[in-house]
This record gives sequence, C-alpha cells and structure tokens, in this order.
Amino acid sequence: IQPLNDAMAEFEINTYPRIAMFLAQLAHESGEFRYMEELANGSAYDHRADLGNTDENAIRIASLHGSTPGRWWKGHGPIQITGYTNHMVCGNVLGLDLLNNPLLLTQPKDGCRSAAWFWKSRELNEMADHDTEEAFKTATRRINGGLTHYEERKEFWIRAQEALGA
Repeated sequence: IQPLNDAMAEFEINTYPRIAMFLAQLAHESGEFRYMEELANGSAYDHRADLGNTDENAIRIASLHGSTPGRWWKGHGPIQITGYTNHMVCGNVLGLDLLNNPLLLTQPKDGCRSAAWFWKSRELNEMADHDTEEAFKTATRRINGGLTHYEERKEFWIRAQEALGA
C-alpha cells in the first residue's frame, strides 16, 4: 500500500473523490491489483499508430529485444500503460528507461507512479473533483478509450467511496 500512497501524494490524488475514482479505475484495470502486466500478448497493438507502435524507432527498439512494438510495450502497471509513446513519455517524466525496460512498471513503486502520472496527465484529478457519474464516465473514456466494463468500474467506485466514508 505504501507505493500506492506515495504515488497518490506525488501526483496530488489527495481528496476522497480523487482517491475513490483513481482506486476504482485501477481495481478494474489491474484485476483488483492482481496483475501488473496485461494478460494478452500485445500483438493486437503491433500496428497501432496512435500508440506510436508504427514509429521507426519503436520497431527498431522492439526488434533489438526480439519482439514487436505491441508485444514489447503492451499494458504495464496497474493502469496498463500501453504503447511506445506512452512508455516513452512516462519514462521521461519518471526518470525511467521504459523503452528498454518496460517491465519496471510491473514493480509496485514504479507501477503505482506510472498510474498516478497517467491519471494526472489526463487531467483526471480535475475530472474527479466534480464527483459525479458523468465525470466518472469521462474518466473511464480517457483511460480506456470507451466504456468497456463500465458497470464493474462503477461498482468499484461505489465500494471505494464507501470505504473512504466519502
């Protein structure tokens, strides 16, 4: 729990609405904190230009590691940082070489920091401050690109609110 608490403090996830929404999204994305790496092999991301995986440098680096971009930079950490570009930017902010060592995000400290960075970089603290279901839907879209498994995410949100006494 300490790496999660430290990451929330570092990235200003510091009010009940922010914490509840953050924990709810992470609970879904990580299988209730069981998984720090995406279960799928990542091949579905190989040709995703929106993730930077078609970039010449992405292809070169992944190849150096005997992989493809989608497989090398599949989802990592409790929020599932995915793709070359997200790993590069996250690594630059956190001071980590995630282009060559994406599995660093499978460790509690760096994984939690990556999730909190992603959350703040998508302006989700401000979204959580509204503390409404519409804000929660918007947060889900910014994390997932849609409303995949929305009802499960919402149930985690309700449980987090209750646990926090919010």
